[in-house]
Amino acid sequence: MAEIFDDWPEKYDQWFASPIGRLVKEYESRLLLEMARPGQGERILDVGCGTGIFTLDLLAAGAHVVGLELSLPMLGRARKKAPSHCFQAVRGDMRWLPFADGAFDKAVSVTAIEFLEEAPSAVAELFRVTRPGGLVVVASLNSLSPWATRRKAAAQAGHAIFEHVRFRSPAELADLAPFPASVKTAVHFQKDDDPEQARETEQAGALKALETGAFLVVAWQKPGRT
Repeated sequence: MAEIFDDWPEKYDQWFASPIGRLVKEYESRLLLEMARPGQGERILDVGCGTGIFTLDLLAAGAHVVGLELSLPMLGRARKKAPSHCFQAVRGDMRWLPFADGAFDKAVSVTAIEFLEEAPSAVAELFRVTRPGGLVVVASLNSLSPWATRRKAAAQAGHAIFEHVRFRSPAELADLAPFPASVKTAVHFQKDDDPEQARETEQAGALKALETGAFLVVAWQKPGRT
């Protein structure tokens, strides 16, 4: 699976540098930080860290982050972006995390779970390495969003990334762990929307707590001490 991402580090970063990509990143980061609540000095595992796009948000909050990624080119780019004293890069598979039980205060994974059919076992691994009372936060591509419809069409046309994606709904993602979940979505606007109109659309979607945003985030608290 790693090889499908090896040619994408530059394309991935270029997307988030485009006008609509910057807007998407703004709202995705905002929701991720709201759900994960990274704190000063916390030890956070970022699973499927990619090029470090969202890792930098966790680091900016003062967390110490271990970024795990299967693709070496992706991981190498993340390593170059992040300050070495707060970030450790590890190559690995999210289905078999090379860490001790309870090693992290929180485990975060952004748009990685959709590439796995064995998603429940991967989420179980996130819980295993999170301390009792800690948070597990998983972000994915929402099957209820119009963005998913377009991405599925791209997959049928042979898109190198989307043809490997398993889209899940908010309920399906929440059901990957047997614990109460907090669920929210972001990116309610469309790819071709005018940026100003997109901001209005996003605000309206957030106020209505719509479940159809393209970016789906679920957070669970691991049972145990708080």
